[in-house]
Amino acid sequence: MNTPRPEEHHPIAPRRVSFDWRGTPLHWIPDEPTATHVINVLHLLLPAGERWFVKVFKEALPLVRDEDLLRDVKGFMGQEATHSVQHSSVLEHLAHQGLDTGPYTRHVDFLFETLLGEQPPFGVPVPAPEWLRFRLALIAAIEQFTAVLGSWVLEADGLDHAGPDPVMLDLLRWHGAEEVEHRAVAFDMYQHTGGEDPGRYLRRLLSMAVTAPVLLYLWAWGAAYLLRHDPQLAARSRYSLREHNRAVAKGLLPSWRRLGAAIPRYLRRSYHPSQEGSLRTAVAYLASSPAARAAAGAVGRAAIS
Repeated sequence: MNTPRPEEHHPIAPRRVSFDWRGTPLHWIPDEPTATHVINVLHLLLPAGERWFVKVFKEALPLVRDEDLLRDVKGFMGQEATHSVQHSSVLEHLAHQGLDTGPYTRHVDFLFETLLGEQPPFGVPVPAPEWLRFRLALIAAIEQFTAVLGSWVLEADGLDHAGPDPVMLDLLRWHGAEEVEHRAVAFDMYQHTGGEDPGRYLRRLLSMAVTAPVLLYLWAWGAAYLLRHDPQLAARSRYSLREHNRAVAKGLLPSWRRLGAAIPRYLRRSYHPSQEGSLRTAVAYLASSPAARAAAGAVGRAAIS
């Protein structure tokens, strides 16, 4: 079947960006360790998660019969592979600053590589096509949250006022803009490969019922881990909901209400992720991002030579 395309269609292409972390402090939001480390959880989750996205999509590519969707999926895969590499470079930077994330990320690797690998875990008797569709549904649910986070970081004036490290802010906004740019691709891929399967909507419900609590748990655990092992804090620090909410009030973190409201939107039968965020805002940032502009300039120079 052909996948219905939203009226507002935008070509998806990877940008081969790079970032220089040598001048980025551990607390890249000055005097805000909680806000810094809550956002830093992205670097813990995304390298393994986005490698997994690419692997699952490679498995599903032979099922795609829509040429426009196939181009978008390949662009999505290129963007996600680049995201994984760039967030991995932040983990290396954290390690150089004395914050070893290995004990946490090994659990994340196990989740994506073993529990959600090509074969169902523990010999669970799930047919291969259904296991693939379920993992595609999980990716679509995760992408709902990345689109919301991407939209938030593009609008987060509180971060600008806090005087953050400009390189880290550019990474987050470049990534957030690309999440808004490709916000519908995983959902379209899931719908397309599910065909007219009557269980498709139930699978969407199940995937969100799994994704939302697991992400919340991993995020809280990751923030607690980073604060507890931060070598620049005077004593072993604990994650505090009070400090988190204070950062939300200052515009340094998205509110729980904003994140939670993304769930019922996603579960509407008529929902399509093209309704999420502003593509115009995302494209405008990508045109001004220092890293994206440098990547585009490098491509242009290579083409001329």
